[in-house]
This record gives sequence, C-alpha cells and structure tokens, in this order.
Amino acid sequence: MALSPAQSQGGGACPGGCDCDRDSAWCRGGGGGVPRGLPPRLATLSLIRWDIEALPEGSFRHLPALTLLLVASGRLGTIGDGAFAGLGALEYLFIEDTELGAIAPTALRGLRGLLFLSLANNRLESLPPGLFQDLGTLTQLDLRGNPFRCDCHLRWLLRWLPTRPSPAEAGGRCRGPLPHQGTPLALLSPGELQCQRHELRPFQSLPFSSLGAESFALGGQRGVALAQPVTGACALLEWDQLGGRFRAPTIINSEQNGAKNGETGVALAQPVTGACALLEWDQLGGRFRAPTIINTGVALAQPVTGACALLEWDQLGGRFRAPTIINTGVALAQPVTGACALLEWDQLGGRFRAPTIINSSSPVACHPLPVGDTLLVVVAQLGGGSWVWRRSGGPGSSFVRHQALGSGHLRRPHAVAAARLAGHLYLGVADSSKGGTSTVFRWASGGFYPHQTLRPWQRDTHLEFLELGGRPALVVCSAARRPLVYRWSGGGFAPHTDIPHVPDVYAAKHFRVRGSVFLCLTRFLGDAKVMRWEGSMFREVQQVPARGSLVFQPLALAGHRYVLLGNDFAPSRVFRLGPAGRLEPGQELPAPTPRAFVPLTAGHRHFLLATSFKGATQIYAHVTEDIGT
Repeated sequence: MALSPAQSQGGGACPGGCDCDRDSAWCRGGGGGVPRGLPPRLATLSLIRWDIEALPEGSFRHLPALTLLLVASGRLGTIGDGAFAGLGALEYLFIEDTELGAIAPTALRGLRGLLFLSLANNRLESLPPGLFQDLGTLTQLDLRGNPFRCDCHLRWLLRWLPTRPSPAEAGGRCRGPLPHQGTPLALLSPGELQCQRHELRPFQSLPFSSLGAESFALGGQRGVALAQPVTGACALLEWDQLGGRFRAPTIINSEQNGAKNGETGVALAQPVTGACALLEWDQLGGRFRAPTIINTGVALAQPVTGACALLEWDQLGGRFRAPTIINTGVALAQPVTGACALLEWDQLGGRFRAPTIINSSSPVACHPLPVGDTLLVVVAQLGGGSWVWRRSGGPGSSFVRHQALGSGHLRRPHAVAAARLAGHLYLGVADSSKGGTSTVFRWASGGFYPHQTLRPWQRDTHLEFLELGGRPALVVCSAARRPLVYRWSGGGFAPHTDIPHVPDVYAAKHFRVRGSVFLCLTRFLGDAKVMRWEGSMFREVQQVPARGSLVFQPLALAGHRYVLLGNDFAPSRVFRLGPAGRLEPGQELPAPTPRAFVPLTAGHRHFLLATSFKGATQIYAHVTEDIGT
C-alpha cells in the first residue's frame, strides 16, 4: 500500500526528504532512523525506500496520533521489543518488502487498536511465540512472501491462525523443509511441524588402524573394504547382535603365527567336522569371542541363491544362529595389520559378519568392484605389485588372485577410482612416485588392461571421475602441479584446463546440487576449497580453514547430505550441505588422523565409519531427535 505524497504547507514542520501536511507525511529515499521533526498530530506516515538498521523501543513515541504506518521497499534489519510503544491509536501497520529478518517477541506490544497487520515479502524464516497474543482487535494478517521454515518453532502460529478470519494464503507458505515446501501454513497442523536434530555420536571404537575405506554394492548386497598396509591384508568386520556393536576384526595372516599384538588365543582341532577353530579373548567385551572357524563349521550350500551359509552354535543363546547372509558392509584399508578387510552385513542375523581377509603387502587402497555377479577387489600396494582379487563364490567365500595389475609399471600407487564410460568399465590408478605415470585401465576379456597413460613425472596423489557438461571428465591431483581437469574425447581423456590458485591439492571429491557440479579440494597446508563448475572451468565459491587435512568428503547419510573435513591436529568437522551448495557448520568429531569417511546402513540404523592412520578406527551412529516442544 502506498500513499500519495502530500505537499508541505508554508511554515509547517517537515524534515528533509519528506513531504508533509497537517495529517500525513510521505518520506522517500533516506535513512538512518525514523525521521524527527514531523508534525506531532500526524495521522499517517509512509517511509518509502527508507533504510533503517533497527527499530528500538519507542521508535515512534513522538507520533502518538498515528493511525496508519507504512514502511516499504527499503532495508529494515530488525524490530526490537516495544518498537511501537505509544501507538495505541494505530489501526493499520504495513512493513513490506524491507528485507526484515528478525522481529522481537514483544515488538507489537501496546498496539491495542490494531486492525490490519502486514509483514509481507520480507525475509522472516520464523516468528517468536506469542508475537500476536496482545492484538485482540486484529482482523486481518498478511504474512505472504516470507521464506518460512516450517518446523516446531511455528507450532504456536498454526494454533493461533484459526482464531482470525484471514484467508489461508495470507498466512504465508513454507519455504522448507522439503516435506512442507510450498504448502500454505494454514493448511498444516501443529503436529506436522517437527524440529529434528541430526548428529553423529560415538558408537564404537575398533582396536585397529586403517588407511582407506571403500564401499560397494553387488546384487543388492553392500559392503566395505578396509586396507591395512602394515600387515598386508583385506578383511571384513561383523556386527555383534548380542553385544549391539561392531566386533573388532579377526585378522588371519598366513605369514604370522601364534599370538600377536598382545592377543591371547587357543587353537582347537575338530576332527569330526574337519575344522580348526580359533578361540580368542575379546578385550572390549571381557570374554572369549565365539570361535573363529577356519575352513570348517557346518557349511550349507544354497544353489538357488548361489550362496554359502555357515551354521554356528550360539553358546549364550543355547541354539544355532541363523545362517549368515550378507546385506551391507565396508571395504577398509588397515595399515597396522597390513590387510584389506571386507565388512559385510548379515541380514538374517542382524549383524556384521566376521571380516573376510585378503592378504597383501602394504595395501594403500582396497577398491571393491562388482562386475556382473562377481565381486572383484583391486588391491593397490606398495610392495609385491598390485593385484585384482576375485571372490571365489557367494558372500563369505574366500578371495583368490585374479590378475596382476599394471605388470609392474605402477611404482607407487596412491589412489584408485573406477567409472563406467560409454558402456565400458574403467579403472584409474594414481601413481605418486617421482618417475611414475598414472594409468587408466579398461575392463576387457575378463581383466583390466592399460587404456591410457596420463602425464608422467607428476607424483599424482588422487583422481576423481565425474561428468561435466554431459561429458565424462577426470580430475587429477598432484604434489607437483595444480589439479588438472581432463575431458573425454575420442575414446580417451584429453587435458582441458587446470584449477587455478590452488597449489598442493591432495585430493578432490565432487558432489551435485540442483544440476551444478562442485569439487571439495583437500589441502594439507592451506585452506580447503569448494569449487563450482561454470561451463569451462572451476571457480571458488567457499573456503574452509583446514590446516592438517587429508580428507574433505561429501556423502549422504540417513537421507541427509554432509561434507566432512578430517584433520590430523584438531577435531574433524561436520558440515551440512545447504540447498545452494554452501557448507553450513555442524558438529565436531574427535576422529584421530582420519583418511576416509564411509556411510554404513545396518537395517534401519545408520553409521559413519572413520578410518584412522595412527589411531583406532571409529564408528559413529547417526541419531535423529525431535527437540520441539
């Protein structure tokens, strides 16, 4: 609503920027506060494009006769408690298109005669409880055009709106969260507005370190592999249904005999079943674990499902457990034990099964790859050459060597990534040796064979497959140059551009928001960067202080999107991913020297696994609480 400018009459008081007569004033294009020197008996006041930082208590006390007040099309920061005190005669109040972002709980106190209130087209995401409780004479309210966040903080408003005859649209619409986006407030019930807090809470500490973790899915089954460079193996971790936690993995390494790392165990021969069982003490649980069966147990072949099930006696429950069937898990790199461990979920048993071990020599990456109905694990290792391992049967079966990778040309593999491009499976391996060459392999005739070598002598540390502008692309990070972007052309990757102003990038991980592609760049000595692809190159959109970081990982967990920033010298940080790709600070995680973050799902529960190069591998439970009243 706008008023026509009034002409000032000779000798009448009227401040600069305003036109006044005896009953009204029209002020335009000024700022700094409410104009002073206006006629004291003024009945109507319009402030158009008038910038005011804040309206404190009693801002209009010098105009007690006002019946209409319009503040529109300017910038108004906040309205404080008692801002309209002394305006007992005010009947119409319009505060529209002012970028107003906050209003105090008692800002409208004293407006005992107010009939019409408009707060339309501002930036109000919420309103304080009881804001309108003293407006007994109010007949119309307009809240349209505000980006309301419809959560528990607006339950009071939904209870109040039916007490006034205003149209449903006048109560405004929800801008978020997603379940209510675009819905008129008046059409919601208070019980539909929730306030949920999502956080990661320490769930279990696993007594081993690990370098990398990679997840996989095969025929509805999911898993995670852990790499342990020191002892050279890949293993699986299991969920303990009775203990309600993840078990520490059982590492079986044929190159080491007897007790290790201070562990006590007893080997039992079982001549009837032709088995060997290893009985070990569980330091965390304070008791002996259920025996680890070595090539034994009651094995049940299931030709229909193509699986092998192990039926074991539950000593505590006094009965046989349900057969172990894998449904989910993680691939973990474990530097202390030197293993790659496959951690898989037992759907029937409701737990993670005992880890499957792939022995190797100082693995730095255990990358699981489903090919058809077969599970492969690419084990990139510092000694003995890198290998592709193949699972010999269904879930729980042992792994056998399938193929040597690179025929000795990979001097110091540092990272592994895979992608399907133009209907073919490609594998990229970053080589960090001084004279090494990162290589892209292609799956053909039952094996991976070199398809393309990238620029040599660059000491590459990471590579990331993604899609840019509808074409496959590859981002390669290096200790010797700025990150380089390759784009797919003519059956191979051709250099396209580098990413400027970000030297010493250790790794790059991408995510998408509303069709835009973003990169999270990890820098150990400098700030971490978030970059956005803008048609021909990446440009910086956000930076995050990150001294001592080697992982900056976007991921989805329990339907929510996060970005986690690991740190070797301070707590790791969790950021919520905003709707425009901005990182919003969340909680801190006491994860020591993290190298990878992997989401896990076990039934209806959600976990985050954080590998650690020097400390224990940590598992956090994702918890959601309704904190509304």
